[in-house]
Amino acid sequence: MTTNLYALLAARFAGALEAICLETADGARYRYADLEAGSARFANLLRAAGLAPGDRVVAQIDKRPEAVFLYLGCLRAGLVYVPLNTAYQEREVAYFLADAEPEAAFCRESCRAWFRAVPNLFSLEDAAGQSADFRTVDSAPGDLAALIYTSGTTGRSKGAMLTHGNLSSNAFTLHRAWGFRPGDVLLHALPLFHVHGLFVALHTALANASPMLFLEKFDAPEVIRRLPRATVFMGVPTYYVRLLADSRLDRALCAGMRLFVSGSAPLLEDTFNQFRQRTGHTILERYGMSEAGMISSNPYEGKRRAGTVGPPLPGIEVRVAGDPGEIEVRGPNVFAGYWRQPGKTREEFTADGWFRTGDIGRFSADGYLSIVGRAKDLVISGGYNVYPKEIELVLDAIPGVAESAVIGVPHPDFGEAVTAVVVLRSGAQLTEAAVIEHLKSRLANFKVPKRVHFVAELPRNAMGKVQKNVLRETFTRA
Repeated sequence: MTTNLYALLAARFAGALEAICLETADGARYRYADLEAGSARFANLLRAAGLAPGDRVVAQIDKRPEAVFLYLGCLRAGLVYVPLNTAYQEREVAYFLADAEPEAAFCRESCRAWFRAVPNLFSLEDAAGQSADFRTVDSAPGDLAALIYTSGTTGRSKGAMLTHGNLSSNAFTLHRAWGFRPGDVLLHALPLFHVHGLFVALHTALANASPMLFLEKFDAPEVIRRLPRATVFMGVPTYYVRLLADSRLDRALCAGMRLFVSGSAPLLEDTFNQFRQRTGHTILERYGMSEAGMISSNPYEGKRRAGTVGPPLPGIEVRVAGDPGEIEVRGPNVFAGYWRQPGKTREEFTADGWFRTGDIGRFSADGYLSIVGRAKDLVISGGYNVYPKEIELVLDAIPGVAESAVIGVPHPDFGEAVTAVVVLRSGAQLTEAAVIEHLKSRLANFKVPKRVHFVAELPRNAMGKVQKNVLRETFTRA
């Protein structure tokens, strides 16, 4: 029996082909039969272009039903799907293309020049004339399904290799753990280039043959308008902060809801409590990462505690080396390693096979995990991972900048706000606005600092290392 992820999901919705799968904001509806036909067309398009199982397909595309069909078509053809954030700029895209060496790419018309070196360049409209029939290839659990790029503190992005076995094990574990049932409707407002929207939300809905109310992006009024028709909503903490800002969010609006899930960044206890008071629903917070999918979750049935990410999910082992200490994980969800970086892969695994997450945590006496910090130099802003070194390299290249440090400071909406601290060369004159404008043309918007502070020098310890903890304390109070 094949373990191709698409085949496993298709077995779940095979009896519901005439049911609605996707409904867009403008009211367009796509059945599960349309999803099956659409994914077949993309699989046929890529096969006709000469792609073979294991080849990479890069996608920097808008969130549309065809984007879902493309992803599933890649799975069906045994290809490796490589989603890229639509906010990435040309310089960032060039790195991913050089590293992944894709045989095909899908992009927006305005960005075609960035992808000119890719052998086969497509738009989402190009599959329209292809056959709607395709025999899904057999895939072993260890065959690659996706390559998700996640940066490190050195500034070099790494491709996390996720297999059909990784993704299927996590999908069905979450489906059971979060109590999916007939009649569930998912309100999908997350991006499709991120693990949360592409894997967690999409896979659980497909495994349940559920309809998805499919929004191009998160928009609080649009979510408010559609909540009465949904039973499940998944979001990042920023989404919940913005929903709470709308006076229409109340118990009556959420009467038909079964589950609100939050992840990708820490949920503030104040947000957790406010949401429960306003809606009568307790947000379920979970913990995951690109390299391991979802790792732990507050219980669906049982106490959901503010400030914790719950016990490990069934079948997944988590240990903490100290109290607090670095969180390590082992299980079928853990990725196969970093693309073409065997040395980095070895570094990130212990001798006995546990993946080092880089997060610092502790367990309560009854097994709830809390994240108390990060060993890796990382800022999580609005649910997105921001790696300071990458931004510092761009800052340091600005004429007049002597050195820089990028930190995250607490922010009520984004969780953490990216903040730059800059030392200017003697005689140089730069303004905060000028620095931000320079970065906007070179980095995705979520990486651009919200504030830029100028200082005479950066604080350092006896070994010469910049003391970012001191900077965080200083500019949190600023």
